[in-house]
Amino acid sequence: MSGRLRDRSSSQAKRHSHHQTTTTVAAAAAMPNFLTETLPCPFGELATNLSDSALRETAYEILVGACRSTGGKPLTYISQSERNSERTATPTLTSTASLQRSLTSTAASKVKKALGLRSSGRKKVSGESDSERVKKAVTIGEMLRVQMGISEQTDSRVRRALLRVAAAQVYQLGRRIESVVLPLEMLQQLKPSDFPNQGEYEAWQRRNLKLLEAGLLLHPLLPLDKTDAAPQRLRQIIRGALEKPLETGKNNESMQALRSIVLSLACRTFDGSASETIHWADGFPLNLRIYQMLLEACFDVNDETSVIEEVDEVLELIKKTWVVLGMNQMLHNLCFLWILFNRYVATGEVEGDLLFAANNLLMEVEKDSKSMKDPNYSKILSSTLSAILGWAEKRLLAYHNYFHSDNTELLECVVSVGVLSAKIMVEDISHEYRKKRKEFDVAHERVDTYIRSSLRTAFFQIMEKVKSSKRSSNKNQQNQLPFLSILAQDVSTLAFSEKAIFSPILKRWHPLSAGVAVATLHSCYGNELKQFVFSIGELTPDILQVLRAAEKLEKDLVQIAVENSVDSEDGGKSIIREMPPYEAESVVSNLVKSWIKTRLDRLKEWVDRNLQQEVWDPRANKERFAPSSVEVLRIVDEALEAFFLLPISIHAALLPDLTNGIDRCLQHYISKAKSGCGTRSTFVPSMPALTRCSSRSKVSGVFKKKEKFQKAQSRKSQVGTTNGNGSFGIPQLYCRINTLQHIRTELDVLAKRTIVHLRSSESHNNNIANGTGKAFELSAAACLEGIQQLCEATAYKVIFQDLSHVLWDGLYVGEVSSSRIEPFLKELEHYLEVLSLTVHDRVRTRVITEVMKASFDGFLLVLLAGGPARAFSLQDYETIAEDFKFLTDLFWSNGDGLPADLIQKFSTTVKAILPLFHTETDSLIEQFKYMTAESYGSSAKSKLPLPPTSGQWSPTEPNTLLRVLCYRSDETAAKFLKKTYNLPKKL
Repeated sequence: MSGRLRDRSSSQAKRHSHHQTTTTVAAAAAMPNFLTETLPCPFGELATNLSDSALRETAYEILVGACRSTGGKPLTYISQSERNSERTATPTLTSTASLQRSLTSTAASKVKKALGLRSSGRKKVSGESDSERVKKAVTIGEMLRVQMGISEQTDSRVRRALLRVAAAQVYQLGRRIESVVLPLEMLQQLKPSDFPNQGEYEAWQRRNLKLLEAGLLLHPLLPLDKTDAAPQRLRQIIRGALEKPLETGKNNESMQALRSIVLSLACRTFDGSASETIHWADGFPLNLRIYQMLLEACFDVNDETSVIEEVDEVLELIKKTWVVLGMNQMLHNLCFLWILFNRYVATGEVEGDLLFAANNLLMEVEKDSKSMKDPNYSKILSSTLSAILGWAEKRLLAYHNYFHSDNTELLECVVSVGVLSAKIMVEDISHEYRKKRKEFDVAHERVDTYIRSSLRTAFFQIMEKVKSSKRSSNKNQQNQLPFLSILAQDVSTLAFSEKAIFSPILKRWHPLSAGVAVATLHSCYGNELKQFVFSIGELTPDILQVLRAAEKLEKDLVQIAVENSVDSEDGGKSIIREMPPYEAESVVSNLVKSWIKTRLDRLKEWVDRNLQQEVWDPRANKERFAPSSVEVLRIVDEALEAFFLLPISIHAALLPDLTNGIDRCLQHYISKAKSGCGTRSTFVPSMPALTRCSSRSKVSGVFKKKEKFQKAQSRKSQVGTTNGNGSFGIPQLYCRINTLQHIRTELDVLAKRTIVHLRSSESHNNNIANGTGKAFELSAAACLEGIQQLCEATAYKVIFQDLSHVLWDGLYVGEVSSSRIEPFLKELEHYLEVLSLTVHDRVRTRVITEVMKASFDGFLLVLLAGGPARAFSLQDYETIAEDFKFLTDLFWSNGDGLPADLIQKFSTTVKAILPLFHTETDSLIEQFKYMTAESYGSSAKSKLPLPPTSGQWSPTEPNTLLRVLCYRSDETAAKFLKKTYNLPKKL
């Protein structure tokens, strides 16, 4: 911030490059110029009635004396006539080089650049020629005299007195000014003859006596000792001299007494030690008031708002007075700050450069305050900053009355001045702000207060304006907007204006400035709205109009708050918490919610009634889905249509109530549609206990196979019929799948239709995604889950229940070569044909894929858990592999079936396990031992544990290898299983 304001100097030079008249007019428009304000001086009032002119003349005397005491040439006096003649010739040095430096040697001001003040050529006084201007002021000393309003006669008298002091060997070259009580020496060296008349001399003498009184008695640097009689004697002398002029001759008794007392008081020190520095003008606030007179010489006498170009040289000279006035750089900064600031205020606040300069200097004061702990400094700092802060806060607490889009740069500076002042006061001295808060907290707190105060003021001004306008308008005017509707529009305009004009400036101190502003407006309007809502008896067009206006206003305000809070730590939660939603629409909302509840209760009744009557017959309509779903979706659509016909403006706010209720009803329907249909585990048969084969296994298996095959021939597939399995047959399952797919598709249609309704309704500017994006999400997810469950249940029901007679009860029972897969494939193909004709095309592939997965699982189950009726030799491998290829070919169907990569994906496990049936028994046993040892570690060395059935078949999984051995028609395998696990030959 400091850098930003300091760097204004370059831009200021451009901005003020026009003629001064243009600049002044533009600057005058910067801030409303009400009555010129006069601020009390923060340095304090003097206890004696010394006028500004008296202080200014004293300041000039000290300045000239200080410059002469540090010069390098002896003092000489030039008479007035000689001085006038010198002005027509080449100027000569008569005293110090600093006072007599030519004005033409002045370079660009470093002080101005540091403070951000513009540099420009010296302005010519109207009617003044160049030669006259040069004659008037050809040196810095002459210019200072003119700037301070000191006459040539007074200047000559001062210089003459100083020469006399030197001649009297009291004030010699090389003797410092801080060792002289200047008013005392002046009293002794100047006589009535040095003045135009006796009255002027007596006034001059009274001024010097009052200075001695102020510096030594009323405002001394060191407190007076109550036991010391010198102060009382000095008071008596001064009181007498004020009544009767004092004789000031060198040998005069009164003058000698005065000198003795003055020096005894001026030479005091804190520790009682001897010091060459005497104290007569360095007590507070006398020193500051005198220094104030010197600093005011930095302003051009011809333009009270302009700092002179020679300010660097002037300040260099002024600083020579520090030893007399007890000043230092920190006190100088504080005084100069006040001078710049006060000049800006006193001149009608037309020259913004002065305020910017004061702000830049205030940053230096902030640094000073951290290291300067002197009580006098702290007291002056406190009073100065209090005055500045009071002025700034008067404007900032109602900144809408003082600032606008054309002077935001000035607002930034005023805020900086106020915030910096408050910060310094918190850190050091202020009782009002002493709360030990962080720097940023101070700025944040003050700007927060400014925003809230100014917005409240602006709101009530707008409200009074609207009320006045309503009263003055024609009462018979038709279609007149309600008061709160107009107020809402005006408040919205104010909020967006605040966001565009002021918030970008205030955000530097308060990241959520726009949010605080709209929260304040939200609160102000909300208070008015609560009173209005309390008086509502019934819903009327005017009420709806007010509620719509309030709703729109709130959305505007919240939008601004949210946008302003994007980068905040809490995401704007603190601001949003300050903006509780308006309760104005609660009456309308409750009525609509009651209407929604009635509709949802009716929908729930219709769902239950239709489900009770539903038989899930795919032949009920050509689309092959349940008629109940059509009826339920029709009622849902009617409810949505009726909702958007309601004459309200809060459709988007209440829509979730309706859609969530619909969602629950549809979930209930979906749940009933899939309930009772079973899952994979419902149809997969349990695995028989492990046994071992013998050489006679196949012989006995032949008879079992023939017996079971005969039983299988008596079974007929029920595919294509609607009876025999009630509402859970395969055709009914197809109908349920189609129904859920239909509901899923219609949910998308309903969502899109709802979006169209929202866009065409009065609440179209709501976030539509919030209204419908999640409306039927649960139902849609339930549809997907239900379809998946039904597809899997259908597939495993077909394979393990409807076709179990040709798979589980027939495949490879007895001799492999005589019980191959053709019967199973024939009946499965018939099922797939019916499936393709019945199931919706969008889920057909999914159902067929599940059937394929179930058939692959069944094939593996026959090979690995088919019971003692099955046994496989090494020679059976080719037959088994060929059968599995026939099975995969059925689903590929020469390219018209499932994609090859999908078949490949789900056949990987079977293809990995089939080679085990072609592996030598000894090799299988070794693999089994190795994999078991790998799985069980050292515990498998003494005795091989029996690996549990995981159901996850794999050629490297011990249980899978064990099962291949169990069904291996081989004596070696049988002996190994007998010896290792003592497995039986039959169940």
